[in-house]
Parts: sequence; C-alpha cells; structure tokens
Amino acid sequence: MELQLESLDAAALRSAMDGVHRAGMPGLYAEVRAGGEVWLGAAGVADVATGRPVAPGMRHRIGSVTKTFTAAAVLRQVESGRIELDAPIGRYLPTLVPGERGERITVRMLLNHTSGIADYLPYAFPSFAGFPSLLEISPESIDDNRFRRFLPTELIGMGLGAPATGEPGARPGVYSNANYLLLGQLLELVTGTTVERQITRDVIQRAGLRHTGFPAVPYIDEPHSRMYEALYGLIDPPRDYSVYNMSWVGPAAGLVSTVSDLNRFYDKLFAGEIVGDSSLAQMRRTGPVIALDGKTIEYGLGLHKVEIPGHGTFWGHDGTVWGAGTVSMTRADGGRQLSVAVNLVRWNKADSAGVPQPHPIDAALAAFQRQALCGR
Repeated sequence: MELQLESLDAAALRSAMDGVHRAGMPGLYAEVRAGGEVWLGAAGVADVATGRPVAPGMRHRIGSVTKTFTAAAVLRQVESGRIELDAPIGRYLPTLVPGERGERITVRMLLNHTSGIADYLPYAFPSFAGFPSLLEISPESIDDNRFRRFLPTELIGMGLGAPATGEPGARPGVYSNANYLLLGQLLELVTGTTVERQITRDVIQRAGLRHTGFPAVPYIDEPHSRMYEALYGLIDPPRDYSVYNMSWVGPAAGLVSTVSDLNRFYDKLFAGEIVGDSSLAQMRRTGPVIALDGKTIEYGLGLHKVEIPGHGTFWGHDGTVWGAGTVSMTRADGGRQLSVAVNLVRWNKADSAGVPQPHPIDAALAAFQRQALCGR
C-alpha cells in the first residue's frame, strides 16, 4: 500500500498532551511519527514528591505490549520448522498440559487467546474489577509480593486449575496471560535457552532496539519515571511500583522499553524485517477476544486491530502493569505511529458496586491519542 505522506501538528500535540496532565495524569511521554516526521513530547512529573520532570526518552514497563514480541519470537520458530502453528501444545509440553486439553489446544490458540485456559490472575486470586491484587483485594497484597519470585509453571498451573473459559478454538476467545507463559515454556523447549534470551536475540536485537529488555532485577536501569498505582481508588494517594519483580507476568508482560523503541519495533515488524510476510499475515488474522476489562477486542497473534472510522485500520498492542500503562499503534499503511506511556493507572474510582467511574483523564487521553493517530 502506498504510504500516505502527511505532517504533524506539533502545537496541537503539545496542547493535547498538556491536557492529559491537567486532567490528573502525573506524567506522560510519547513519540508520534507521520511520514518522515517525528514528534517527541512529555508533560508532567516523573516523581510527584520531588517534581522531577518526565522526559520522552525514559524507560517504562510496557506490560502486555510484550505479547507482540513473544508472538514474533514464536513465529520465527515456526518459520524455522521447530514449531508447528496448528500442532497441539501437548505434543511439546505434555507434562504442563496433559491429556485431552493438551491434544485439543494448539499453539495458534495460545497466541490468539482461544485456548480456553483461564488467566491465572482473576481466577487464581480474588479480583477487583478484573485487575486483581496477587492474593486478596487489598493494596497490601501487592506490596507483599513486590519481591516474590514466581515460577512460570506455578502460574500456568493456576490457570489450568481454574475453570475453563470456553472450548478450545471457540469464539469469542478470552484473554489470558497463562497462554503467553506457556508460549514462553515452548520457546525454551525448542531453543534450549531462556525465553528472555531468545526474545532478545531473535526479536529485540533483530529490530535494533537499544533500550528494550527483560530486567534481571526488580528495578529499572537508565532514567525512568516512578509508576503510580491507584487500584481504582483503593490506593490513595497512588503508590509507586516502579520497583517490582516481574516474574508474575514474564513473557506475557515483563518488558521494559521506550516509546521510540516501540515505534521502531512495530515499524520493523510490519515492514517484514522480523518475521516473513506469511507469518505477518497469520498475526493479522483476527477474531473477537474478551479482554480483562470485559470489553471485546479484535485480536490476532499477539496483535490488536483497531478501526478508526474515516482514518483507517491500526495495529499494535496496549499494556498495563502495576503503575504503568502503554499504548503503541501503527496505521496499516505505516504512515502514522503512536507510542505513549503514562505513569498512573487505574485512576477511575469505583462506585458502591465496584464499577470504575469516568474520570477527566479518560477523555483527555482519548483526545491526545486521536490527535496523534488521526491528526485532529
């Protein structure tokens, strides 16, 4: 498809970003690309106590945007012949997924969340509005597990031990981090190395990313913001969780990156420089999936599809972990890209029924994203 050349309105982007900060977001930073132009911006503070400002080059926990990296690594192994996309996972991991489920659930079903395996978070632990603490509905339990090292097999077992969310292959699928932890175990089996090293070698380095990786420690090297979790008003004032052991999500949501690295990654991916055209076509085969917040999204193999009427189709992913939120989207023709990071999440306070209520940040952030992706 021919690239649609267009220019960026820096003043409008600046104004819209400032609007998110004024609405209550402590800090956010973004990179927007259109044609050959690049806009980098930041608004607000990285530390509410000291007033240290955010900067667009800061590293950030990107949450489930990690899933695109993991999916690309799996597709690389499909291309090499080590993994069959429609083979049962029980062929590779019979101990982890034994019996009939192992025979019926395929690698593709793990990638597109149609396996029927429950997410270990809301099913293994009591949840709050779909975003649970690790052990109970309390901020204290998040703190209690800040430095806990979870084994992926332990978490996978929790997901498999919970009631199935549906029959293997059935639509709509149900989003599950357990699927991507299983894919991590699959990658380790067929490559003989850790999933972190494999994704680094086969995807991150291939894309030429300099500030993306799986931290081996609970903290982040290089300049970064504090990351504030509000847990729908249960943590007031919001608490910093930029230091956290990310073994609770691993290859499902454990990466750290920058907004510039994310735009580069998706640019390289959609240009066919990480996986081949056939694999990319498989990644873009979508169907309905129920996300953790209960909304239905169009999901492929590690990719979201978003249609914006009058402005085209966009591909990418979003992600949220304790205190950090990220969105990275690229228009189908490659002519427009946005990656944005925010340092406060779950800002919507809940009503007496536990339903998160609208907040001014919602509208302001949507307006910024629309300005970035659509130009108005």
